[in-house]
Amino acid sequence: MGYTIGVDVGGTKIAGGLVDEAGRIVARTRRETPSTDPAAILADIADVVRELRAGQEVDAVGVGSAGFVDAARSTVLFAPNVAWRDVPMRDQVAAATGLPVVVENDGNAAAWGEFRFGAAEDVDDMVCVTVGTGIGGGIVLDGILFRGAHGVAAELGHMRVVPDGHPCGCGNRGCIEQYASGRALEREARALAASGAGFATRLVQLAGGNPDAISGRMVTRAATEGDELSRELLADLGRWLGAALASFAALLDPAVFVIGGGVSEAGDLILAPTAAAFRRNLPARGYRSAAHVRIATLGNDAGIVGAADLARH
Repeated sequence: MGYTIGVDVGGTKIAGGLVDEAGRIVARTRRETPSTDPAAILADIADVVRELRAGQEVDAVGVGSAGFVDAARSTVLFAPNVAWRDVPMRDQVAAATGLPVVVENDGNAAAWGEFRFGAAEDVDDMVCVTVGTGIGGGIVLDGILFRGAHGVAAELGHMRVVPDGHPCGCGNRGCIEQYASGRALEREARALAASGAGFATRLVQLAGGNPDAISGRMVTRAATEGDELSRELLADLGRWLGAALASFAALLDPAVFVIGGGVSEAGDLILAPTAAAFRRNLPARGYRSAAHVRIATLGNDAGIVGAADLARH
């Protein structure tokens, strides 16, 4: 059997990889996402596939896309952070590339990658929470990727945690994505830096003196250097995230939670406060087994590997 191609389409980038049967990426490429132009995104996806396919035997393409994907795994119905509205992605990418195409929610694809080849390959029941620009997720129950009746299950980032809280791109207010995502981290860091508080000095330095340029990666870098404000910002995000995991556990009772996405690069600085908040908020704690909370081992490659494997099978 030949290779499959996995393409991970997020709010800021398109990342693609040529993947073998063992989940290894043997070639990769990347594009910036023109998130307000669906036609340009589709053209870039096709271009990524053509680049990776050159000179290789490729059997199929898996696209992990942000947003709601229908049960047929063909149409992206809606995405809060990308301009998808009823886009027939499978047919358009297949027409542009001449290859069979499977479209999957990006959180589902990342979860499947970690389940098959990563941090949860030793269990049958897991929940993956991807913390990046927004919050995505995927659920595997008894070894099967759970999609729900309409294909849009596991939109974990849109569980409401604060009634009438921050407005969310999904149309509601107070979703966990507004408190525990990369964008939420940036919002809080920028607000503190703009206040002129002296304890934000390192973040302002990293941003070249412009508080509005502070990114999540800068917060992570400063935190690993020992910056106390940045560590507290990550800890606060972890407290929100851990409380959400406790609610997910009440419903799904997984063996493992996997934390992926860009924020997971902070390692124990995000894992420790998340796991502590999870245990603190777990219903009936002390009278039940608690899930393990782990950092994703595939990192930002999880969506590529998962999408490619779903296309293979």
